[in-house]
Amino acid sequence: MSGREHTGRGEAPREALRLENVGKVHGTDGNRVRALAGVSLRLAAGTFTAVMGPSGSGKSTLLQCAAGLDRPTEGRVFLAGAELAGRSEAALTRFRRERVGFVFQRFNLLPTLTVLQNVLLPAKLAGRRANRAAAADILARVGLGDRLHHLPAELSGGQQQRVAIARALVTAPDVVFADEPTGALDLRSARDVLALLSEAVRVHGRTVVMVTHDPVAASYADRVVFLADGALAGSLDAPTAEAVAERMTRLAAAVERGAAA
Repeated sequence: MSGREHTGRGEAPREALRLENVGKVHGTDGNRVRALAGVSLRLAAGTFTAVMGPSGSGKSTLLQCAAGLDRPTEGRVFLAGAELAGRSEAALTRFRRERVGFVFQRFNLLPTLTVLQNVLLPAKLAGRRANRAAAADILARVGLGDRLHHLPAELSGGQQQRVAIARALVTAPDVVFADEPTGALDLRSARDVLALLSEAVRVHGRTVVMVTHDPVAASYADRVVFLADGALAGSLDAPTAEAVAERMTRLAAAVERGAAA
């Protein structure tokens, strides 16, 4: 993991992600579901943002559109200054491999590859020379320096998620997208994973965007962005678990009242 890039005095922070009036509609005429409705959002580089909202609010759709995994129906997405629209699927795949890291609730490790081989996989898929020393170093940093040649089945769930984080960070991506990364973990392992994501931001200058339903997980972020019915519904800076839980309770109640109206 490379060090944080510092900007000069008075220089605006680099922009890691920008969404301009992004909308997403699933289905066809007669069976259309609007998952996102005019979402505009800017995230600076070197920040940790949590995305929260009631079930069906559009959290995962937002992440998928922002990461180039899905194409918005309308609006524009810029990642590290590059617009995603207009690229072929092959070009988008190359872009993601070079500029984006992913961490999911399900660890998505290949069971027949060792820990080290799993971390080296993105470079191999991108056609680049695998840097075994860098991969071993990052695995040591996440506490798995003595597990390089173990298979995923020989690790705990928390250890497997740490492998997934190392795999996401080894290429020094512009943005790491994490979709419920602690959802399948026990409390201690979840805290370890969140601490690693925080370290990636604060020490190594990465940008993390995390979808979560857990107020405690969200409290590790610099900012929480709330969604409701596919639209932005406010944000919270320097969040605490208590403040996030209170905001989520109020938001869920408002959505329920709207549905009942």
